[in-house]
Amino acid sequence: MTYATSIQCMHCKKTFSPELTLFACASCGGPLDIVYNYEQIKRQIVNSVFLREPITHWKYSMFYPINQLDKIVTLQEGGTPLVPSVAQEDQKAQGSLFFKYEACNPTGVFKDRGTSVEITKAVELGIKEVACATTGNMGASVAAYAGRAGIKARIFIPSFASPIKIQQIKSYGATIIRTGKTYDDAHAHVKALRQQKHIYLAGDYAHRAEGQKSVGFEIVDQLNWQPPSAIVMPVGNGVLFSAVYKAMCELKVVGLIKKLPRLIAVQANGCNPIVQAYRNKKKTITPQPKAKTLATAILCGNPLEGERVLEAIRATKGTAVSVSDQEMLLAQKQLGKQGLFAELSSAASYAGAHKLGLHHQNKGPVVCVLTGHGLKDISLKK
Repeated sequence: MTYATSIQCMHCKKTFSPELTLFACASCGGPLDIVYNYEQIKRQIVNSVFLREPITHWKYSMFYPINQLDKIVTLQEGGTPLVPSVAQEDQKAQGSLFFKYEACNPTGVFKDRGTSVEITKAVELGIKEVACATTGNMGASVAAYAGRAGIKARIFIPSFASPIKIQQIKSYGATIIRTGKTYDDAHAHVKALRQQKHIYLAGDYAHRAEGQKSVGFEIVDQLNWQPPSAIVMPVGNGVLFSAVYKAMCELKVVGLIKKLPRLIAVQANGCNPIVQAYRNKKKTITPQPKAKTLATAILCGNPLEGERVLEAIRATKGTAVSVSDQEMLLAQKQLGKQGLFAELSSAASYAGAHKLGLHHQNKGPVVCVLTGHGLKDISLKK
C-alpha cells in the first residue's frame, strides 16, 4: 500500500487524487508534488526493523506513491557506495569528503532510481507506451526499464546528444526521435502528447522526483542516520536537487534527523540560470536559450525545477556556484586518480566543492554526488 494522500500543485496548491495520471496541475499548469501521511510512515518506522535493513532503493518504499510492491519494475538500482576521498588536499579538514557514486546504477546514472518508480507506476496504471524527453541519460534509463516491463518507449532527444548515449538507448529497443537543438525542443514534443491517455510521460515529473529521493535517504542511512554538513550536486533541470531536499525534509518530519544539511547547487559557467537567480536574490529563473557547455547532461537553460531549487538552497542555508568546463575537466581527472570515473557533468559537484573550499572546512562530512559514469560520454576533447 502507499501512504500517499494527494497530489498537490506547488503553485496554486490545488490537490488531486494520488491515483490520477497527472504531469502538471489541471488548473494552472504548475508542477506537482506528492503528499504523504507522515504519521503513518513514522509509526511503521518505529514498529519495524527499518533502520537496520540493508540499503537498497526500495527499502524506502513507504516514501513512494506505489500501491503494488509485488509488481515493482527494478534492475536492483540504488545501494550505491559512499566513497571517502583519499586525496591529500581533501584531508586537511576534520570533516571528511565523500562521493556518492551513482555510476554503479544499472544504466550508469542516478536516473534509474526515478525511472524504477515511474515505470512501476506506469505498470500499475496499465500503460503500454511511454514517451520521454532527454539529453541522453534519462532516455537510456527509461528505455532500459520500459524494456524490462515490456512497455514501448519513444525517446525524444536533441541534436547535441552523445552518440554513446544514443547507442545505449537503441540497445534497449526504444524508438529514438531526434528533434531540435535543445532539451526544451525535445520536451515540447513530449508535452504535446499529454492528451493521449494511452501514453505515459516519463521524465522530470512528480513520480520521478519521488524515486530520486532515495539518493538523500541513502546518504543519511550510510552515515548511520546522521545528516552530512552539506550535499553538493550538479544541477540541470534540478529534479535530483529538489528530490534530495524533499527527502531531507521527510526524514526530519518523521524524526530520523534533527537538522537539514546545506544543499549546494553546481552549474556550468555557460549554463547557470539558477546561479544567476540566486546571486541576484530572485525567486524566478531567467532562461538562457543560448546556453553552452561540454557538460551536456546539465545543459538545461530553462530548468524545470529552478524555482524549487532556489527554495531548497535558501531553506537549507546552502548556496549555488558555477564552474568552468576546464574546472570540471580537472575535477574529472582528480576523481580518476581516486579510482572514480565520472561523467563530466558529475564531476561538477567535486569542482564546486573545491571552488567553495568545502574540503578545507571542519563542519562535518561533505558529500559530492557523482551522478553518472564517465563511460556515458567519452567523446569529449580532454
